[in-house]
Amino acid sequence: MSETANVWKEWTFKAYDENNWMPAKVPGCVHMDLYHNGIIPNPFYGKNESELQWIDKKDWVYQCYFDVSEELKSNSHLELVFDGLDTYADVYVNDRHILSADNMFRSWRVDVKQWLTDRDNKLTVHFRSPIHEDLPKLSRLGYGLPAANDQSDVGGLGDKKISVFARKAPYHYGWDWGPRFVTSGIWREVRLEGWSECRITDVYIRQDEVTPLIAKLTAVLEIEVTEAWEGSLHVFTESLSWTKKVDLVSGINHVELNLSIYQPRLWWCRGLGEPDLYSFKVELIGLRGSAAQKSIRTGLRTVKLVTNQDDDGTSFYIELNGVAVFAKGANHIPNDSFLTEVTYETYRHEIATAAASNMNMLRVWGGGIYEQDMFYELCDEYGLLVWQDFMFACSMYPGDEAFLLNVKLEAEENIKRLRNYACIALWCGNNEIDTAWSHYDEQAGWGWKKLYSTEQRDRIWHDYEQIFHMILPEAVNRLAPDISYWPSSPMCGLKGNEDQHAHQNSSSGDIHYWGVWHSVEPFEKYNAHVGRFMSEYGFQSFPEYESVKTYAEETDMALESEVMLAHQKHKLGNQLIKEYMDIYMREPKDFPSFLYMSQVLQAEAMKTAIEAHRRRKPYCMGSLYWQMNDCWPVASWAGMDYYGRWKALQYYARRSFSDVLLSVDDTDESRLDVYIISDMRSPIHGTLRIELLDFSGNVIWCCVGLVEVDALSGVKAISVNKEELLAGNDETSVLLVVQLEKDGTVIGSCEHYLVPFKEMKLADPTIQITEVEGSGGTRFVLETDTLAKQVRISTSTEGIFDDNYFDLIPNRPKIVTFMARSAGRTPFVFSAPAHLETCSMIDCVTRHSKDLKNSMA
Repeated sequence: MSETANVWKEWTFKAYDENNWMPAKVPGCVHMDLYHNGIIPNPFYGKNESELQWIDKKDWVYQCYFDVSEELKSNSHLELVFDGLDTYADVYVNDRHILSADNMFRSWRVDVKQWLTDRDNKLTVHFRSPIHEDLPKLSRLGYGLPAANDQSDVGGLGDKKISVFARKAPYHYGWDWGPRFVTSGIWREVRLEGWSECRITDVYIRQDEVTPLIAKLTAVLEIEVTEAWEGSLHVFTESLSWTKKVDLVSGINHVELNLSIYQPRLWWCRGLGEPDLYSFKVELIGLRGSAAQKSIRTGLRTVKLVTNQDDDGTSFYIELNGVAVFAKGANHIPNDSFLTEVTYETYRHEIATAAASNMNMLRVWGGGIYEQDMFYELCDEYGLLVWQDFMFACSMYPGDEAFLLNVKLEAEENIKRLRNYACIALWCGNNEIDTAWSHYDEQAGWGWKKLYSTEQRDRIWHDYEQIFHMILPEAVNRLAPDISYWPSSPMCGLKGNEDQHAHQNSSSGDIHYWGVWHSVEPFEKYNAHVGRFMSEYGFQSFPEYESVKTYAEETDMALESEVMLAHQKHKLGNQLIKEYMDIYMREPKDFPSFLYMSQVLQAEAMKTAIEAHRRRKPYCMGSLYWQMNDCWPVASWAGMDYYGRWKALQYYARRSFSDVLLSVDDTDESRLDVYIISDMRSPIHGTLRIELLDFSGNVIWCCVGLVEVDALSGVKAISVNKEELLAGNDETSVLLVVQLEKDGTVIGSCEHYLVPFKEMKLADPTIQITEVEGSGGTRFVLETDTLAKQVRISTSTEGIFDDNYFDLIPNRPKIVTFMARSAGRTPFVFSAPAHLETCSMIDCVTRHSKDLKNSMA
C-alpha cells in the first residue's frame, strides 16, 4: 500500500546571496512571498511592474524542516515528490543533492528514505535565476530565435530574448496583454509518498469503442512492485465490476483489463446533453488483502477532429458521439501572473461563466500552462470541451538533444495526466508558429525568415519539425490514441508546401483573423472573412471602473496617463480603441464613460464576428474569441476582467452563443436577411415575428409566419427589402425586432438597427426599476419611456444579472434576475443586491448640440 503525507514545518526563503530568512508560502512563488513580507509593493499597482525586474536576476533559496513518523518509516520506499518546480532548481535533503529540475511542466520524484532521520530533516530548494541560466544558451547558439512577445526590453535585457530556452510558462516573459514577471518557486504540491510491496502509478481508461449501445473500454494500468507478486486486479464502477488474476515481476508492469458497459450514459458537451461521468476504482488484492488502489473519473464519449475534403476545401470540426459540434467559446489564458494565487473558486467562476455564456469549448492557449487538474475536472462537470495546446507560442525553439528530450518527457507526462478527462477534445502543437514562420511561402509570415541565412532557416525549421511534426504527434498517438492532434493553430493542413500555411481567407483548417484590430479594418469585415473554424479573433476594452481603481488613482484616469499605458500591453491599444470609437460612437463625456463605451464597442465587434460565423454553419464550425479571462487588471481582449467581473462582451456572448440564435445580416445594402441558427438536437417548429418599431415603441410594420428549422442547422428565414420596409420612415429612428416563438414561449429574439449608433436620433430615456414582488430583491422589472441603448445595471454586490447591456424598448418591460457570486460550491446564488443603479449609452456620451445650447442658456 502507499500513503501520502504533508510533513513540512514552516517554510522560509531568502535571496541566495543574503542571510535574511523570511516566512514563505508553499506552494507559492518568490514575488508573492516578497510582497507578503513587505519587501516589494503590489506588483499589479501603478507602474510597479518595471520596478520589480530585479527579482528574476537573483537566485532564491527555500527551506523547511520535517519529521518522519514511524508509520512513514515503515514503508520500504519513501519518495520526495514535487508536482511542480519553477523552473531551474537544485534540491537537497540534509545537505545532500538529490535532484536538479529544469522544466516547470514536469513533476520530480526521488526515493530519499536512506538519507532521512526521525526528526529535523532539512529540505532545501535552490532556484537558479532563469535569466542567468539561459543567457549563456543564447550566446552558445550564436543567433537569437524569434520570440514575438518576449518583453526582454522591460526586463532590462535589450533584444536578448531568452524565453525560448526555458520550459516555463511563456507568458511569464510578457505578452501583449500581460506583464513580465519571471517567477521562481515551488508552484505545485510537494509531499512525501511512502509505499511497500506494490503501487498503482497510473490508470488509463482507454475508450476503444463507445456507442449508445455499448462502451468497449480497456483499463490500462502501470503497476510498480518491489518483488514478484501474485494476486487479482479488480475494477469497479457503480454496480459493475471486473476481475483478472495478475502475476507481476519486480519493477514496472503494464497490465490491461477489458471492460464493457452496456447502454452507457454518454458524456455530452453543454447544450447537446448531460455531461455524465463514471468513477472507476482500481484495486490490487493479494493474500493479505488490499495491496494498492487508485480511483479516476471520466466520461464515456467518442471525440475526434474531422478534416474531410469537400467542395469548398477541407472541413474542420469536432465530432462528439457522432454529432458535429459547432464550437462556441473563447481562448483561456492563466488566471494570474502568479499561478499559486489561483484558487478553486477562481477556476469555478471562470468555468461557470463559460457555461452560463452558452459556451461549449475553451481553448487552453499555448503560451500559458497545462492547467491544474481542478480546471479539467470542472470542464468535465460543466460539459465544456477543451482544445488543449502544448505550451509553445509565437516563437521558434532550439533543437538540441537535451531540449528535445525535455519536451518529449514533458509531453508524455501531461498527456498521461490529462487523458482521462472527457473534456479533452484536441491536442494542438503550438500557437501561431507555422503561420508566423511560413517556411514554404517566401512572401508570407511575420518577417522572421528574412533575419536568417538559408542554412540557419533550414536548421530552425528542422528543429521545429522535430518537435511539432514528430515528437508531439508520436506521443499523442501512443498515449492518447482516441484524441486528434493538430500541429499548429492556425494552419491549413500538413501539405508540405505553401498551401500548408493559414491566411485570413483559408478554406481549410482553422483561422486566426486579426484584420479587425491589428489592421484597423472595420467591424463589417468579420462578415467577409469567415473560415472553417475561427480559433482566434478579438477586440480590446478596458475593465470595469472598480477594477481600474485597484491599480490607478483618480489623477491617473486619462487615456494616455503613464499608469493607463503601463496597464495596456499592446503598444497601440488605447489608440486603437479610441480610433474605432470615433468611427462607431459619439464622444464619451468623461473617463468612466469611456471605460463603459469601450466595453460596448468591444461587445458589438464580437457580436458581429460570432454571428457572422454562426450564420455560415456548417461551412464554419467554430468560433473561439480572444480571450476569456485576464491574468492581472489590464485593458485587454478579455470578456471578464481579472477580478471575474463580467464586461459587456460576456453578456453579449451569452446572447450570441445562445442555442437558438436569431441574427440579421445587412451586408447587402438593399436588403435585410433574417437567420435562425439552432444548436438543438431536435427540430424547431415555431412562429417568427418581425416588427419595425420607432424609438417610442410604436409598431410601424409587422410580419408573422411559421418556420421550421432542422436539428443542428441554420436557415435564412426571410429577406426583407430595406426600402419597402422603411416605406419612407427615417432609418435613424427605427429598429427591427425579431422574435421566435414555440408553443407560446419566446425561444429567441434580437434587435437590429439600420444605422450605426452615432447616427441614431436618441432621446434621454427615463428608466424605472420595480422589484418583482416575492423575489426577495433578486428580480426586477425595467421600463423606459423611449429607447434606451445598452442599459447597464450595476450593484455594489459582486455577481451577475441574467442579462445586462441590453436595449430597453418602450412598452416592453424587461425582467432581470440578479445572482450574487458565491464563495461556496455553487457559482452563483440568488441574493438581493445593494445600491442598484442603471445607465444607458446616452448617459455616457457628449450631448447633442441642442442639449448643449439648452444647458448654456
